[in-house]
Amino acid sequence: MKIYYFLLIIAALLGIGGFFIFTDISTEKNQSELTIGNAPKSEQSIKEEKSNSKLDEKVLMGYVQDFRDPSSIDYSQLTHAIFSFAHPQKDGSLELNGEEAKANLRNMVKEAHQEDTKAMLAVGGAEHLEGGGTYDYFKAAIYNPKSRAKLIDELIEISNEENLDGIDIDFEHPRTQKDAQYLAEFTEKLGEKLRASDKELSIAVFSKIDSETGKEVPSVIYEPAMFHHVNHVNVMAYDGHWSGEYKAENLSPYPFTEKIVSYWSDLFNTHNISRGKLVLGVPFYGQPEDAKGSQISYSNIISQDPANALRDKADIDGKVYHYNGEKTMRKKTELAHHNGFGGMMIWELGHDSKGEHSLTSAIYDVQKMKRFK
Repeated sequence: MKIYYFLLIIAALLGIGGFFIFTDISTEKNQSELTIGNAPKSEQSIKEEKSNSKLDEKVLMGYVQDFRDPSSIDYSQLTHAIFSFAHPQKDGSLELNGEEAKANLRNMVKEAHQEDTKAMLAVGGAEHLEGGGTYDYFKAAIYNPKSRAKLIDELIEISNEENLDGIDIDFEHPRTQKDAQYLAEFTEKLGEKLRASDKELSIAVFSKIDSETGKEVPSVIYEPAMFHHVNHVNVMAYDGHWSGEYKAENLSPYPFTEKIVSYWSDLFNTHNISRGKLVLGVPFYGQPEDAKGSQISYSNIISQDPANALRDKADIDGKVYHYNGEKTMRKKTELAHHNGFGGMMIWELGHDSKGEHSLTSAIYDVQKMKRFK
C-alpha cells in the first residue's frame, strides 16, 4: 500500500509539472505571435520611414522671413527650411532683428525638425537691419582677416546654440575680383568648420543672366572654385528686371530660366563641379507692372481668383501682376531635373497658397514623380 501511495504522489507531481511546462510553452508561443503580428514600431523605424518619404535625391529648400510666424509654414514636403536673415556687422559680429526674430528662429527650428526637415540660417540678404543695403557690411566683414574669423566663429556658435543643420550665405552681390576672392576664402573656412560638426553650407547666387539680352551679367563676379566648398548653390532665378530697365514681365519667365539653367550647367561642367549642387530658385510672389506698386504674394493672387493658379499674369483691382503659376512651376521643376540640378529653392514660403493650389506641392509632386519614374 505504501508503494502504491508513493507511486500516486509521483504521478501527481509529474502531472502538475507537465501542466506548468505546457502552460509556459503556450504562453511563450502566444507572446511570440503577438510580438510578430503587432510589434510597436521603434522610434528609429518611424524616423526612417519619415525620412524615406522625403525626396532624398532632390532637395526642396524654402526661405522663411524673420517676421513670419513659423507655425504658419508647412514643412512636411521640404528638405530644408532657411531662416532669413542674420545680419553681419562690419566688425564681423552677427545680429538678428530683435527678440521676436530670435524667438521665431527657435520656433522654426523646432517646427522643421518635427517634420525631419533641416533648419538653416541665412546670413546677409539684400537689406540690412540698420537701413540700406547689406553689401557694405558684408564686404567689410569678410575683407579683414580678424572680422572674417569673428563672423565665422559667430555663425558656428549660433548654429550650435540653436541646433541648426547649417548656414546659408547670401552676399548680394560680389562686384569685384577682390569681393569674389574674399567671399571664396570666407566660404571655404566656414565650410570646413561646419563640416567638422556634420552641418551643411549653402550659398545663394545671382542668376548671372540679363533678362533682356540673355547674355552673362559681368557686374556680378564669383570665383567658381568656391562652389567646391558648399553643399548647395541656390540660384536666384528671378528679379530679372534688376539687370536692366524695370519690366515686371521679366520677373522670372520660363525662357529666362532656361538661359540661367544653361549658363550654370555649362559653368559647373567646365570647372568639374557636380551639377547636383545646383538648386533652381523660383518666386512665390507677383511683380506689379506699375514700378511704384508693391509685390504681392501668390497666396493673395489665388485668393482673388483660384483660376489664377493656371496663369502667369493677373489683373487684381485694376493692377496687373506677373508671377509663376502652377504650370510654369511644374515646367521649371522638370527643367531643373532634366539638367541634373539637385533640386528647387523657394522665395518665400510665407507667400504660398494653402490647399490644392500650393506651389510647394506642385514642385514636390513633380520631384516625386521623377523619383519613382
